[in-house]
Amino acid sequence: MKRLPSLSVFALTLTLTGCGEESDQLPVDGRDFDGAEYSESAAYTGKVIDGYLKNARVWLDMDRDGQYTAGPLIITLENGADVVLESGEPTAMSGAGGAFSLDVSELSVDPVVGPDLDPRDYPLIALAIPGQTLEETRAGDLVVTDAFMMSASPGLRNITPLTTLARFRGLAGLPEGAGEDLDASLVDLNLVRDYVLAGDDQAHAYARALARFMASQVPQEYNHLLAAPGSDGTERYLSPQAAFLLGISLVQNANQVIGIVNDAANGDFANVDIDSLVLPEVPLALSDPTLLTLQRVFAQPERSDTLPANLSDLQISAELAFDYSEDGRIKSVSAEGCLSPSMPELARLISAGGYVANLGTQWLPSAALSAQSRINFANAGVDERLEFDWVNNRIYFETTTTCHDQEGIFAGSSELGGNPEVTYSWTMQDGSLAELVAQIPQPGGSMLTRTLEPQEANATAGFPGYRLSESGSELEALTFSEALTDCTVAQEAVGMDLVVSAAQGYDFSGYSPQPASFVDLALEFDAREFAYPGPEDRLTLKRPLRYGFLDPASASLTNVDADGSFEWVMYYPPVGEGTFEAGQPNLIEEAYLKKYSGARACGREFEEAPSGAYARVEYGYQRLSDYLLGLLE
Repeated sequence: MKRLPSLSVFALTLTLTGCGEESDQLPVDGRDFDGAEYSESAAYTGKVIDGYLKNARVWLDMDRDGQYTAGPLIITLENGADVVLESGEPTAMSGAGGAFSLDVSELSVDPVVGPDLDPRDYPLIALAIPGQTLEETRAGDLVVTDAFMMSASPGLRNITPLTTLARFRGLAGLPEGAGEDLDASLVDLNLVRDYVLAGDDQAHAYARALARFMASQVPQEYNHLLAAPGSDGTERYLSPQAAFLLGISLVQNANQVIGIVNDAANGDFANVDIDSLVLPEVPLALSDPTLLTLQRVFAQPERSDTLPANLSDLQISAELAFDYSEDGRIKSVSAEGCLSPSMPELARLISAGGYVANLGTQWLPSAALSAQSRINFANAGVDERLEFDWVNNRIYFETTTTCHDQEGIFAGSSELGGNPEVTYSWTMQDGSLAELVAQIPQPGGSMLTRTLEPQEANATAGFPGYRLSESGSELEALTFSEALTDCTVAQEAVGMDLVVSAAQGYDFSGYSPQPASFVDLALEFDAREFAYPGPEDRLTLKRPLRYGFLDPASASLTNVDADGSFEWVMYYPPVGEGTFEAGQPNLIEEAYLKKYSGARACGREFEEAPSGAYARVEYGYQRLSDYLLGLLE
């Protein structure tokens, strides 16, 4: 069997400077245990090191899922033949000095079937078990109280926090032991050797701090499972995505942890009290949700002067990038071109604590129709930004454009980074949003204040009603007159990709006199149930398809031909096809802004995309893990 790709030993073997001398038998690159060569007839041996860890669970991760896999385990060779490991992944508990020995006899394969499996083709993983694993120190054995996982790249047999860092840097596509992004203190170290045997106090201090950080990110439920009576470390809890995210978070935060150790040591690493250090607390979304990371807005006609326009005539006028923390909480939205900040949409987001994955649609469509958006988009650089300060209940909107003059929002500077053009603040009551306030400085020095109050009566989850006032006078209100109601699907619509299967009437007040056609308002949903992915399964959709609203400010723009009534229509991938996400089936794929089209029959097949519109919005998504990897590149 051809050996699987592994991390470069030479990239991992770094120059050691000023950190003590190695003995003649000290392994240089971590592949050999105390200088002993591995032979196929021998057990596969190595060490688990934070300090040396005794009673840690070690296994050869042959299916690369980050958890121990019991037998029978099927491994498929390159020739297509299957090898069954009746005992599962080779595993053992570490002993004194962190030493472990794996029985790899089942990796021998009948020559008729194929070549032997080579343990050096697979990563090693070690799990510190709370209440059982012991760290050997000069003062005696210390009981590990919090679980953490470490790993080593294929072929390496020292398993330490530093080999874990090196491995996941490699998996992230970064240089394993060097690179401009890596703290200089780490570049000067050999990340894969036995730093305890070498007497390398600096590497040892870094490793202990990284182990503490890794332990802080292990889910408490997993920690409790491992601490329960009878646990032996073979219990499965993490998904492969979760195990990967834990490693990527280590890569992202290693420099900060190392910097904290350096500050505390001030050159004396032997006496750093690692347990007293205040390390970063970084929550993770280990479910690895799919998140909205990009919107492209097409709202500028190419061959005419006014909107709406034929879809083929709409040019891109803005591109929005959505940024997140490691736990999937939104941090900012940046726009080349113009945003269209919406207080109702911000209220939805606040109600979800900033975790957009908890909102089925994540971010309802919006578009700035000002012709200035395209002009600003054509010039490189970010023109507008929303910044979220979840600690202080604040959101800041900055702009360098004239896109929002008609709304009373005026750019204070030609560059971002100064005082915000709008400051949003909110208050919560009994865990729910009570009030969202926007403060908008005016050119004469006064302050324009707009206040949104949610209206929860009959509200559909993820789509609340609201009242919006300005300086005490109501501007607009959306209130629901009834609950969301299912309707009978017309025979000809059964089985279609998008069907209006539920509707909810509402009232939209303000901006009198309203257009005569702006009546009989209803949210339209595709709320069907599917037997997916199998006939015994049940998948329920809750996809908003259409809703109408008034926007006199956009209608007043010289490039917009409108009476003030608009509607958004939204489209989704068919169930089980294309970009469909079974775990998140309500992610919008594309949306169109058009003139409000009046009441329509519930139970119909939802109409095809319009031929013309004021704006078209494309959505782009990424897994959180892929997004975080992108930040490391």
